Amino acid sequence: MPTFDYRAQDANGRTCRGQQHADSARHARQRLRERGLRPLQVSEASVGRTAGRFGQPGTRLGVPDLALLTRQLSTLVHAGLPLEEALLAVAAQTDKRKVGSLLAAVRSRVMEGHSLATALSAFPRAFPALFCATVAAGERSGHLGHVLEQLADYTEARHAARQKIQLALVYPMILLFASLAIVGFLLGYVVPDVVKIFVNSGQALPVLTQAMIALSTGLRRYGGLLLIVLIAGVGAARWALRQPRLTLRWHGLLLDAPVVGGVLRAMEAARFASTLSILGKSAVPLVDALEISATVIANLAIRQRLHEVARSVREGGTLARGLERSGDIPPMMLHLIASGERAGELDNMLARAAEQQEKTLAARIALVVSLFEPIMLVLMGGVVLLIVMAILLPILSLNQLVN
Repeated sequence: MPTFDYRAQDANGRTCRGQQHADSARHARQRLRERGLRPLQVSEASVGRTAGRFGQPGTRLGVPDLALLTRQLSTLVHAGLPLEEALLAVAAQTDKRKVGSLLAAVRSRVMEGHSLATALSAFPRAFPALFCATVAAGERSGHLGHVLEQLADYTEARHAARQKIQLALVYPMILLFASLAIVGFLLGYVVPDVVKIFVNSGQALPVLTQAMIALSTGLRRYGGLLLIVLIAGVGAARWALRQPRLTLRWHGLLLDAPVVGGVLRAMEAARFASTLSILGKSAVPLVDALEISATVIANLAIRQRLHEVARSVREGGTLARGLERSGDIPPMMLHLIASGERAGELDNMLARAAEQQEKTLAARIALVVSLFEPIMLVLMGGVVLLIVMAILLPILSLNQLVN
């Protein structure tokens, strides 16, 4: 079914633009009128214009949008609707032009004879490798609707876990920025005006007061230069993290950090187990599933070791032994994976291990956040105490001199 670009007026007289799927221009105008729009101009869009700037291979797709369209597509495929019509229906239901244009581009490739997985893989930033591999497995097995439903569950679960972590970090980050702003204001504007009185009196100032005056003077005099240096440092760090060797070393250092390392290992282990579980349930071969699961891992040091695990499994080794040698999977997960291999229920054990690891990760993150808040309060109170002491000490010295 072709796509038409239109310009129309709504009930309030406002002009709007968009795209409408229809059999002909006349059919497109009829559909627009059914939607309460008065068509002003309707013209057929080519495949390139249908994709638009949103349908290019570099198009990004948010996790909530991906989960929603996957859920809708699985429902329609389960209902027996042909794939082309299912894609058309999902594109028509969405309110976001980016999602509709992207699905229109995917549908155009499907109608050209490509498989759904091949059409999705043309947009790697919108549909990850895990998504495309799972869809390909569903097409090969003939259970595409079931596989899409599993993908929707997986995507929604990952999005919920990410939102939970982000919400847990909101208050500590607000507290951190507020602390920095308050301390900067005190050092930049309050301390110089208050201490100026004691400087003009000519009396010897305490060491703490002298240090605070020097810090305040330096901040006021070189604050702009310090900000430029900070921005340049952030830019240099971002450039360095784009270099594979430096990124690998940095990720290795993060894993050795006292608190952050344990949280990162638990997070990557849960992601690996859940990804491997859904790929196994979708009938993806174990070696291929291991390679895909390794690419999902964000930490390059762990990803490199998991690729070595895939290579050892390809050579005939067991998964549990390879993961044990990598040292990145917790012992409880290793026991569950080993028992799943022996019982022939690896996929179910992986899902159970991922669920247990995500609960442990949530508890650990809650503990870290709960410790971070009082630490920030104590540090902020200590800095404010130092500033107050730097102001009070000259006052006490002046009182003793007067007495």
